[in-house]
Amino acid sequence: MKPERKARILVIDDEENIRKSLKMILEYEGYDFFEAGTGEDGLEVLRGTVGIDLVLLDIKMPGKSGLEVLAELKQRPFVPDVIMISGQGTIHAAVEATKLGAFDFLEKPLHRERVLLSIRNALKQTSLARECQDLKKKAEKHYEILGNHPLIQTLWKEILKIAPTNATVLIYGESGTGKELVARSIHAHGLRARETFVQVNCAAIPEELIESELFGHEKGAFTGATEKKTGKFEQADGGTIFLDEIGDMSLRTQSKVLRVLEEGEVQKVGSSRISKVDVRVIAATNKDLRKEIQEGRFREDLYFRLNVVPLYSPSLRARPEDIPLLVDYFSRTFAEENNFRPRKFSAEALEAMSRYAWKGNVRELKNIVERLMIMTDRDTIERRDLPEPLREKPEAALPEAAGVKTLREFRDMAERDFLLAKLEANGWNISQTAREIDTPRSNLYKKLEQYGIKITAGVGEAVAAPSREGGEEESPDSEGQDGR
Repeated sequence: MKPERKARILVIDDEENIRKSLKMILEYEGYDFFEAGTGEDGLEVLRGTVGIDLVLLDIKMPGKSGLEVLAELKQRPFVPDVIMISGQGTIHAAVEATKLGAFDFLEKPLHRERVLLSIRNALKQTSLARECQDLKKKAEKHYEILGNHPLIQTLWKEILKIAPTNATVLIYGESGTGKELVARSIHAHGLRARETFVQVNCAAIPEELIESELFGHEKGAFTGATEKKTGKFEQADGGTIFLDEIGDMSLRTQSKVLRVLEEGEVQKVGSSRISKVDVRVIAATNKDLRKEIQEGRFREDLYFRLNVVPLYSPSLRARPEDIPLLVDYFSRTFAEENNFRPRKFSAEALEAMSRYAWKGNVRELKNIVERLMIMTDRDTIERRDLPEPLREKPEAALPEAAGVKTLREFRDMAERDFLLAKLEANGWNISQTAREIDTPRSNLYKKLEQYGIKITAGVGEAVAAPSREGGEEESPDSEGQDGR
């Protein structure tokens, strides 16, 4: 086992006797001792020495005073805690040092036990702060968005633009594409990063409980309400609430969510009292909300309130180049968290995984990787170890010829499928898709209209293409529209 590193303490004091006295005390207690006789020299030691954990700093020194050194230190990132020492201790000096961020204030003559108690408390606080920082980094890593594909890089740029605002965001994407990760990234890079992030899965909560879950309830408000409950919106006050699968929310609850967005007001079930909340709302859906509006299942006014900034979370099928990177990340993370020996995936296994359709997207990929890590004994996971559906070679995605009457009809069906695949691969971005398939944007719009492909708010809806009578002749300019 690796021995614990000794804490490193720097003493900055112009009195040599004080430095000698503290050196004896600190080295006897097992600390690494560093010293400087002036403020300037102390700052130089801090610049040239890695890992100083604590500074004991005299207030009155020639040149830079202790308070000036403290003020300069606090401008730097990752500064150690500072304990101020003074031979002329005054309340004013102590208050000033505390305002500048000093951990403690000691008066001369220094007493051994008082000095050691202050040092232990400061180092304990530093240790706790580092532990919290490590836990935060682990949590951030757990919710990291990975990928080198242009769709992911574009998504990251959009997140970084949106995050420092309070704008409401609506995230579109299939189940398992990482919509929660997008929401957490927006929160983590935003103005409310230090505040609470509250997640609500609207599809997982029964309709009769969703209002109570979101807005809370009073004791006795309904059968089973044995005590008062704080709702998710109040829990998220000052922070962010993430409403996942909002398309599954009942119309009654939608009207109350709309009230929060418009007025910042919540009302507990069974209460007449209205409370104010300050919450940033991020919602997500795998449904076409415009279609839900047409069919009377979603409020149009709520849709417009939510759809201030739409984002698209791409499917894994749209970025197969990222699969080896994701496999490596999931396998390493699983090994670290479960004390498994690391395993590699062969090139053949990765190729087969990159060809697979992944209807469950990144979530399905993660589950498969973890299953293979548990069930495979060898250090390298081969293609033969993959579940059978992944080992099968995908068939060519061409229309079924049996039900097609004419060559023209077959060509139209193949072209429509091609356009749909390219649109999805490019996040339903018209300009990007047009560039990739080498056709003018105006022509692509004509093709979409021709094949009944509608694009709204970052997602696509394909309806049946206009039928053609067999034997219809091509128009003279139809080839020219293809852009070839």
